[in-house]
Amino acid sequence: MLQISQQDVEKRLDFDNPWWTGGVDVDASYRDLPERSYLETFYRLVVNREVRRAIILLGPRRVGKTVILHQTIRRLLQEETPGNRILFLSLETPIYSGIGLETFVLRFQERFGHSRDTPLTVIFDEVQYLKDWEIHLKSLVDSFPHIRFLASGSAAAALRLKSRESGAGRFTEFLLPPLTFAEYLDFVGRETELIRIDEADRAFARDIDALNLEFVNYLNYGGYPEAVINTTVRKESGRFIKSDIIDKVLLRDLPQLYGIRDIQELNRLFTTLAYNTGNEVTLEDLSRSSGVSKTTLSRYLEYLEAAFLVRRVNRIDQNARHFKRATAFKIYLTNPSMRAALFGHPADDDVSMGALAETALFAQWFHQPGIVNHLYYARWPAGEIDLVGLDPLSQKPEWATEVKWSDRPAKDGKLLRHLAAFRSKHPTIRFCEVTTRTIHGRKSLADGSTVFLVPTSLAVYEVGKFLLSMNHFGGLDGAGESESESDFPPVQS
Repeated sequence: MLQISQQDVEKRLDFDNPWWTGGVDVDASYRDLPERSYLETFYRLVVNREVRRAIILLGPRRVGKTVILHQTIRRLLQEETPGNRILFLSLETPIYSGIGLETFVLRFQERFGHSRDTPLTVIFDEVQYLKDWEIHLKSLVDSFPHIRFLASGSAAAALRLKSRESGAGRFTEFLLPPLTFAEYLDFVGRETELIRIDEADRAFARDIDALNLEFVNYLNYGGYPEAVINTTVRKESGRFIKSDIIDKVLLRDLPQLYGIRDIQELNRLFTTLAYNTGNEVTLEDLSRSSGVSKTTLSRYLEYLEAAFLVRRVNRIDQNARHFKRATAFKIYLTNPSMRAALFGHPADDDVSMGALAETALFAQWFHQPGIVNHLYYARWPAGEIDLVGLDPLSQKPEWATEVKWSDRPAKDGKLLRHLAAFRSKHPTIRFCEVTTRTIHGRKSLADGSTVFLVPTSLAVYEVGKFLLSMNHFGGLDGAGESESESDFPPVQS
């Protein structure tokens, strides 16, 4: 029987690393792709070698992990890192099967005469294809202190679980989420046309109707770079998102990782969750709708969250108290485009727009676990508030946001009574906001306090644009310090 020769492996390595053989750039297929906003932060993490850790690039399928790795390589080359000090390996390549990570590193050093002290960058793409990858990678971090190791993969559930179990103190996680709305506008070349940023970094819509049209496009297909920049894929975005993202996770990744036998059962549950994104559900209702037992249901929900498909948000009451038995919770898709792929593209007047707009706003927080882990919704017999941010230490409300795809709250103060009631109970709230369809301004509540009105599309833009670099969302984090009532014109009832 023929065996894969070392010569064949070397040829493949040369193909995957064109910068070794006189090339000064990455493959042409990566050169002209737009850069995500996360590249700058990721690159700074890569070149900072003061902390000896491997970087684990996590994220859902098709969000651009391989692309951002090649763009990182390109920057290293442009900053005069010798090409023979960079090794890139895609471990899903069949010819690499059965070869250990350390073997690649040793052969790389030997081929170019690198000493143990030579600073190198070694990248393992699709690392989940190697069994016990986390044990091997941890050993490499300990054995080769002058090498910066990067790893990525699509089986995000396994990557996150194993990196935390086996890589404590050795791995740094970096989450790459689906496209934010701000990134989407940049990719389609309309950000500066539709958004004006003032001297204080506040965002305003130049044309709210045009911005809303792009927001609906974002809900339909805008979460994935390939669907945005490739017109052919965009025309078949529903099929692309369903087959390349949803089905591969549900039908392949999760069954392989967790030994799930009844794939159709898992699929029914996810379909039910996707249809109810932005809504409150209970385990009992989910069990009846999906036909999945409550015991199995809890386990499946953990798997779907680990795979970055959905996220649960827990409930607090009017007094901001947690429930001991959280049988009810809100469910959000991590990207609203998944719902459109399953149930069709909504128009701007579709009945699902309210829930999808809320899902889109929540999804923008996704890359900030320090914030998203402290988001709740409040519900009591007389009212409900969509998103409430609690201080992680005091567990007191700091801000509250009600998401609407309508201008009615600007005209009918009765719709804001529950918001006024909640705010009057919690003097710690520094910022209170209601999103609208088109109106930007401020309105007085029944208790004399002020609520800010912001178009939903603009609010979603602000989170995605500013949170990564400024930890800022129209004053939500440090509210009251970033905005003042004079920044918003009053809205008459």
